[in-house]
Amino acid sequence: MTEALLDPLPGLILLPLAWGIAAFLLGPGRGAAPAIVTLSLQFLFCLQLTHQVLADGPATHPVGGWGAPLGIDLMADGLATAMLLLTQAVALPLAVYARAYFRPGAPEARHFWPLFGLLLAGLNGLFLSADLFNVYVTLELVGLAAVGLVAMGGGAGQIAAALRYLFATLLGSGAYLLGVALIYGSYGSVSITTLEPLVAAHAPTLVGLAGGLMLLGLMLKTALFPFHFWLPPAHGGAAAPVSALLSALVVKASFYLILRLWLGPLAPLSALHPLLPWLPALLGTAAIFWGSWKAIRALRLKMMIAYSTVAQLGYLFLIFPLLGALGGLQAGIMQAFAHGLAKAAMFAAAGVLIKATGQDTIAGLAGAAQKLPLTLFAFGLAGVTLMGLPPSAGFLAKWQLIEAALGQDCWLIALVALAGGLLAAVYVFRVLRQAFLLTAPESSLQPVPRSLEWAAFALASASVLLGLRGVELMQLLHVGWAG
Repeated sequence: MTEALLDPLPGLILLPLAWGIAAFLLGPGRGAAPAIVTLSLQFLFCLQLTHQVLADGPATHPVGGWGAPLGIDLMADGLATAMLLLTQAVALPLAVYARAYFRPGAPEARHFWPLFGLLLAGLNGLFLSADLFNVYVTLELVGLAAVGLVAMGGGAGQIAAALRYLFATLLGSGAYLLGVALIYGSYGSVSITTLEPLVAAHAPTLVGLAGGLMLLGLMLKTALFPFHFWLPPAHGGAAAPVSALLSALVVKASFYLILRLWLGPLAPLSALHPLLPWLPALLGTAAIFWGSWKAIRALRLKMMIAYSTVAQLGYLFLIFPLLGALGGLQAGIMQAFAHGLAKAAMFAAAGVLIKATGQDTIAGLAGAAQKLPLTLFAFGLAGVTLMGLPPSAGFLAKWQLIEAALGQDCWLIALVALAGGLLAAVYVFRVLRQAFLLTAPESSLQPVPRSLEWAAFALASASVLLGLRGVELMQLLHVGWAG
């Protein structure tokens, strides 16, 4: 057990499991301290793994000493390591935020810390899984923990949103598992590395059906338009730390799996028809325009941010016609980082504003800029990233996306990216304009802990500063990428 904890690969799975169980044993609402300490250690492990992967190439760990095909392998290449970095970088400041956000003894925080630990263990395990069935197990762990986090407030709206989310996640996981069963029946293996040389363009029809089912299930779990019906009520109705976790990390996990399958075992099938990669790109385009329109018209602050997530997820799927070159993959991963950090910051800032004003309407934000300047500055920085303005990571992501699109004569993708940035500016400035309106002198806002404001500011600042040091992150994607 000690050796496993010192190895970054199993350690990144066992550590959050350990503090999740410890939080459950300590009692309701008492897991904050072990969570923050252990998350700091997880972040150090992730940095160690990053250095190892950059120096020596992909890292593997046979669980229990038995590797594939008899046992289970954990594997981290550049893509998996990048997603692990994003997960720990978002989770640590959100843990600090959640500790101050939930009042001692608050009923909505009774099960937050154990579920948080299980969620992170599932996410880390998902990124490190090297076979399709273990991916399914971690998908279920992530989905059920996320549903529990949405429902933990106990309100009627939260329970309804959690049930809708549960239906979507079970349906998506079921479609994925059926695809895995069909692939196993065809090739007798679920190992990703074993399957890559076996699946060919002339694969049996069942394999094509399996790939379609798996991708469809994962698109549902990613909330890609038109499968986004569950996301706005779940993200918009949950507690602010939960909304930040779901928007920044959970939907990225299923997107990562789509990328892993598209570039890995299903690559020969996805190359069968030149128009096939345009299907996710067209759905992503629809997501950008529909999500932006709903965000512009939203009356509630968190619902506006939730619809913004629907829109921003669309950028991730614009890269599929561009994946023939590394630039397309780099644009997608940079967009995942930019959106993850910025959206976590935006939901965190929204949580501060709602606590201070006592309401979740954009109209109720008048005067917030004078009373909570740091929070509004954090919200504005996150908005800079979502709009794609320099020097943010969002700007770097859109620059890479447009450059890759123009390099492959995909003018439509470049135009959609530019239009999406303009639409994001409309709903971001709508909030900022309202917050800078003056209020009556006697009006007051409720005091909020300063750590809430600083956590939101740290995440927003990271989303901007990453645009200045994105080259180091992109170097990771060269490790193990076979494009």
